[in-house]
Amino acid sequence: MSRSQVTLPRSLSLVDGLAILIGITIGAGIYSTPQIIAGYLSSFNQIIILWVAVGFFVFLGGLIYAELGTRFPHTGGEYVYLYKAFGPLVGFLFGWAQLFIIRTSPAAGLAIVTADYLGYFIPLSPIAHRTVAVSVILILGLLNIIGLKWASAFQKLTTFFKVSGLLIFVIGGLVLSRGLESGLTQKMEPVIPLNMKTRIIAALMMVFFAHTGFERLGYSAGEMRNPRRTIPLSLFFGISLIVAIYCLINYIYHLTLGMEGVRGNTIVASAVAVRLAGPVGASFVALLVILSATGSINGTMMTATRVYYAMARDGLFLDWLNYVHPRFRTPSRAVMAHCLWALAILFLRSRFEVIAAGMVFGILVFLAMSTIALIKFRITGVGEKGGYRVPLFPFFPVLYLSGLLVFIIFRSIFEWRRTLIDLVFMVSGLPIYFLWKFYKKRISN
Repeated sequence: MSRSQVTLPRSLSLVDGLAILIGITIGAGIYSTPQIIAGYLSSFNQIIILWVAVGFFVFLGGLIYAELGTRFPHTGGEYVYLYKAFGPLVGFLFGWAQLFIIRTSPAAGLAIVTADYLGYFIPLSPIAHRTVAVSVILILGLLNIIGLKWASAFQKLTTFFKVSGLLIFVIGGLVLSRGLESGLTQKMEPVIPLNMKTRIIAALMMVFFAHTGFERLGYSAGEMRNPRRTIPLSLFFGISLIVAIYCLINYIYHLTLGMEGVRGNTIVASAVAVRLAGPVGASFVALLVILSATGSINGTMMTATRVYYAMARDGLFLDWLNYVHPRFRTPSRAVMAHCLWALAILFLRSRFEVIAAGMVFGILVFLAMSTIALIKFRITGVGEKGGYRVPLFPFFPVLYLSGLLVFIIFRSIFEWRRTLIDLVFMVSGLPIYFLWKFYKKRISN
């Protein structure tokens, strides 16, 4: 079978869609952000209101991506929407940012988190720690190359144990905390020296960071048996479950430790587990974080690599990436490129906080552009008909877009240096795009 005849198989079901969505979204955010958020605010009531509000906001985003996914149920997701709405330049810049910062950064960062928590069970030297992080990326890359069924099976397995573990954590917290003094009513002055509006925006950004991932589901639309059913249902049920779990986990954190305890622990989930169940509880949480991190890395490999493949298929990127393995029927070269750049980030940046910071701004920008694309598609009637449609149009898309713009503007004002660096990196693809166009034009003449 020639390369042009080999296609990606349509084998992903609704269960797979839910596993991808939940597996990507529940990564390290729920373990690494609550203690930071507690420093910006003064009470649990303020914190839980923000988690509920962001949960509703993310659900609105799910509605928008459900319509986009059913209008264009093709491999590539956001890349396809932006290409159709704004042309090849924007499509290229999106794919450029995906490969070189937005989607490969989490792979590097979460590989470090996996090695950190494996160190709870096995003492690791610095060299061994780095080796584990590298091995995680390579092993999951191999899994994604040898077949979608293997990557999908791993995704479903880790998501099942991840969700089950978090529910056990919540139920165990409710049962074992009986008799302990509740920390829910504890109030403290914020420790971050900023005005109230700035603190709330900063906290919202951290809460939103914990929810990122839902937008990637459509990247694998071309491998779904029935994307027009799988995408909307996975988004609705998956986001609802994630929001409920996140609110319950925060409830347990503050019930057990209070504001002071949450602020005072960099690994708050482990602190809760140790207080309630001793070393056994800490081991349970360490295993849960490893499952969450590796599941998120794997889910991103299953989705983001399809963007690079779709770009190459459309002639916007190296033709070498326009390749489906004849035996495994996976975009094997796109997976290899994803892994190699993730390893480069791992060695160049090396700290999780630095790595994670580089992806947030780009995600916000492209979420906003995808929302504008939906508004354009609805007005012009572009895309397949008869699929899911966002209710109360244009109110919900405009409300979601307004929220995204608030995030982008405030982040640009109060973290302007980091924003400038992110912008420079995103537009660094411009000369590459024009050089590529010149090269393609030259070889075609």
